[in-house]
Amino acid sequence: MNNLRIGIPSKGRLAEIAGELLKEAGLSFRRQERSLFARCREVPVDITFLRTEDIPVLCAEGAIDMGITGGDLLAESGAELANRLDLGVGECRLAVCVPEESRISSPAELDGCRVATSFPNVTQGFLREHKAKAHLVNLSGSVEIMIALGVADAIVDLVETGSTLAANRLRVLAEIGRYQTVLVQNPANRHGELADRVVRRLEGVVIARSYSLLEYNVPRAKLPAAEKITPGFNSPTISALEDPDWCAVRVMVRRTEIISIMEQLEALGASAILETAITNCRL
Repeated sequence: MNNLRIGIPSKGRLAEIAGELLKEAGLSFRRQERSLFARCREVPVDITFLRTEDIPVLCAEGAIDMGITGGDLLAESGAELANRLDLGVGECRLAVCVPEESRISSPAELDGCRVATSFPNVTQGFLREHKAKAHLVNLSGSVEIMIALGVADAIVDLVETGSTLAANRLRVLAEIGRYQTVLVQNPANRHGELADRVVRRLEGVVIARSYSLLEYNVPRAKLPAAEKITPGFNSPTISALEDPDWCAVRVMVRRTEIISIMEQLEALGASAILETAITNCRL
């Protein structure tokens, strides 16, 4: 068997994200109940279902050729892998947190403290950079309550909205790094052309999720101003209308900016402003 092997999480939210991405990229598979393997129908790719935290190590060891995992877990593993693609989902930040009333104001002041974390390797490296020697309490979960239990003076944990910190009366002392879900590859690269094809397919989905197709009509006299608002990925598509004083514009716009841009175009005098979702693309 010489298929490309891709490892994805076997359960949890990241498993859902990885499965959706692969299927949208044309890598369809059906997992039998409790099965550890599945085969893609259209391409010679096998999917292996693994523990999320094991994927970087197993990829580095050659058990799988590529893997989808969290960038935080990749950093913690220390595995030497090629990061082929940031997938634009699962964004998080890793931070050092202390009690709200703590007098500690810098990472260097953690010298001699007890620090609870599920990321001992990343934490140790961060503390070393700040010349702080701390006693690490290695845990696999519920890190945020360790200070209240008297186990630690500080924690290093993933922070999303900050509501969990507030509930536990904690504040961020320093941010160690920002991470997202990534596609990694073993540097041995046994399936060069096929691996590149998988990356390109996934890239098309990732980019499509970041953009919308915007269409609108605008007076031709105001077209230069409209193009400044919507310059497009390379440039907008301009079409003539039956009324020579008007033209139609089609352009890719970042989804995060779409509402603001529609308001600017409306204020400029544009009409029939329509947003269409993009499900896949090649740029």
